[in-house]
Amino acid sequence: MANERILVVDDEEDLCEILQFNLEQAGYMVDVAYSAEDVLKQDNLDSYQLFMLDVMMGEISGFKLGTMLRKNDATANIPIIYLTAKYTEADKLRGFSIGADDYISKPYSINEVLARVKAVLKRTSQANANIVAAPKPNEIIPNKEEDILIYNDLQINLINKTTFIGANEISLTKKEFELLALFLQCRNRVLSREQLLENIWKGESNVLDRTIDVNITRLRKKIKPYDKNLQTKQGYGYIFTEK
Repeated sequence: MANERILVVDDEEDLCEILQFNLEQAGYMVDVAYSAEDVLKQDNLDSYQLFMLDVMMGEISGFKLGTMLRKNDATANIPIIYLTAKYTEADKLRGFSIGADDYISKPYSINEVLARVKAVLKRTSQANANIVAAPKPNEIIPNKEEDILIYNDLQINLINKTTFIGANEISLTKKEFELLALFLQCRNRVLSREQLLENIWKGESNVLDRTIDVNITRLRKKIKPYDKNLQTKQGYGYIFTEK
């Protein structure tokens, strides 16, 4: 069953009720409004996944309302389907020029409406799934998020904060543990000094590059024979390599 929220806007109350009933039967959550003015009074427009707007309405037409929704950052990317008795090429081009995702001409069949609604929501869902948020400067995205990190017989438990090499538990300071965990999560990736500072010493003042070097030197001594895996890349930073 679908669970998307849809707002139907039409000054013909009978049509609103028919659309609401049939869309809800299809599993959607549907609200109705009988004018653009009623829509603009709402403060939760960003909670909808689709707007269905009649074109011919009162002082504020569906085209004008669509333009206003597109200019609002909160609703700019929510798809719009126009419901209209005006279906000339000029009207259609005007609607698409302000961001229409589809047109349904009146009179319409409910089956056509349901099919078009499903198609628009599917396209939107697929487009959103392909959007990857840009990482913040120096933000590190680990290869995997796991509770236990393992490399050969080197094992880190992120829950109880323990480190083992074979059967022997290794005593690490908080910073050493966080460094080793980060390197294992990002193995085979060079991590710059700036990234290490941002992710391990975030918010701490007066942290010098030398602080990183000291902690990594101590860490290497404690994780032998895996000290050879934790390598320095001159001019770039550090890497935990599996080679």
